[in-house]
Amino acid sequence: MDSVSSGSSLQFLAKLLRDAQEDDDDDDDDEHPHCSVSTMTPGSIGPVKKEATGTFQVKSENRKTIWSAEEVPEGSEFDDTWDPREQPEYQILFKQCVGTEDVFFGMSRKDPSTACCEDVVIKIKLPETKYSDITLDIQDKVLDLRTPKKKLLLHLPYHVDSKNGKARFLSEEETLEVTLRVSRKFDFINFV
Repeated sequence: MDSVSSGSSLQFLAKLLRDAQEDDDDDDDDEHPHCSVSTMTPGSIGPVKKEATGTFQVKSENRKTIWSAEEVPEGSEFDDTWDPREQPEYQILFKQCVGTEDVFFGMSRKDPSTACCEDVVIKIKLPETKYSDITLDIQDKVLDLRTPKKKLLLHLPYHVDSKNGKARFLSEEETLEVTLRVSRKFDFINFV
């Protein structure tokens, strides 16, 4: 196959495309660019784009709002980019309840993937922190932890039951362990 690299080949291709368009639009002769090397660009090949002259309507009730509620990601109200506190080290672990029928017989459809897990465990290292200094706020998809020296805004991988979670502070390890139940829809794996 021959490559289209020479100027005359491109001019011939532009003329061929323009002739096909002139058959469709006989009255728009002034809008087509003339075929010469100085005025030919990649944008001159093909149909001519027409500018839309529509007016935009503001859908929000308050004209001073920039975004609608659907455009703002969940948990962004907690995000504070100007906070100088550093982020602590953390781990996200997944926990599932398995019995002998799962391990030895494979009677349920559970597998080691996170899709079969019931709980999310977040372990957060908080050195030199007292239990009374910790502020923890949990939403459906966001964990917000604040101490005088550390700050963590964590978007969780799954929706969780924010009302029924457990948190314990292991003072000898200086670790906060938060266990949250994953709330997911029932499917062929998660039916209990």
